[in-house]
Amino acid sequence: MDINEIARRAGVSRATVSRYLNDGYVSQEKRRLIQRIIEETGYVPSQNAQHLRTGKTHLIGVIIPKINSQSVSRMVAGITDTLAANRYHMVLANTNNDASLEIDYLNIFCGRHHVDGIILMATVLTEVHRHIFENVSIPMVVIGQKVEGCSCVYHDDYGAVRDMTSLVLPQAHTPAYLGVLEEDVAVGHLRHQGFLDACDTAGIEVRPEAQLVVGFDADSGFFGAEEILTRVPDVDTIVCATDTIAFGAMMCMREFGRRVPEDVQITGVGDSLLSRIVHPSLSTVHLTYKTCGIEAARLLLSQLDAGDKGISQIKLGYQVYGRNSIR
Repeated sequence: MDINEIARRAGVSRATVSRYLNDGYVSQEKRRLIQRIIEETGYVPSQNAQHLRTGKTHLIGVIIPKINSQSVSRMVAGITDTLAANRYHMVLANTNNDASLEIDYLNIFCGRHHVDGIILMATVLTEVHRHIFENVSIPMVVIGQKVEGCSCVYHDDYGAVRDMTSLVLPQAHTPAYLGVLEEDVAVGHLRHQGFLDACDTAGIEVRPEAQLVVGFDADSGFFGAEEILTRVPDVDTIVCATDTIAFGAMMCMREFGRRVPEDVQITGVGDSLLSRIVHPSLSTVHLTYKTCGIEAARLLLSQLDAGDKGISQIKLGYQVYGRNSIR
């Protein structure tokens, strides 16, 4: 089965089938006829041939930090839906939070026109990243970090934790914070700063020993909360940088006989599915992760379709949910 056979069966010219396959103008009647023949025969156009004719692969490289993350999966879902609706396909690269592997994938996708564009879910950005951003020859959109000189879609991480903290401080005397590496500007630095500024506005001084950097997993949240209990035995509120860290902290409180929220309030960020299922339900901030993926894909596709090389930066909002883990 090839393009000539499709044309013969549909009763149209080869040129008409070629225009259909390359999104050129074809009347609705002929378009429906060609589509029916393709569906009946299972014909799959040659990607290499299309690439030679149009200069496009219709492939988008998507680089993610880890695959077993609800926030990442929600962003990928938004990207996938948007690309599929526009007849683009996704090539997924999982780095497992390995910065060197992330650089490798960026170089692979940038070289030899393997993909038409790149979407990078960014965490820690190095000078090597910035050098690639400055010299990339294909459209690229960064998700999750605000990067000067680069198109990006990101959340208001600072405002999210500031407002969440402000919500719990009226019932707090000794707050603590479990965060992640400050090198991750969005999740690490900005969320931590939002917590500190909310405390400062409320006139509450946070002890240095009540602030810890932990990993992204629940085990890290558990052991981080255990360390907080050792350092600050009178802690009555723990603000966490993510829901997953907060789940670990809640498990720790149960292990040590501390009631949530009567003895210790706990909050997270992300509004993951488990935040509504755990007992007590977790107070958290809803970030529009799927919308983030949709907007990033739309932004990239607009650059591809219009040849627009301008820089666009989109900051998304949030919603604070005060549930049963706070007083």
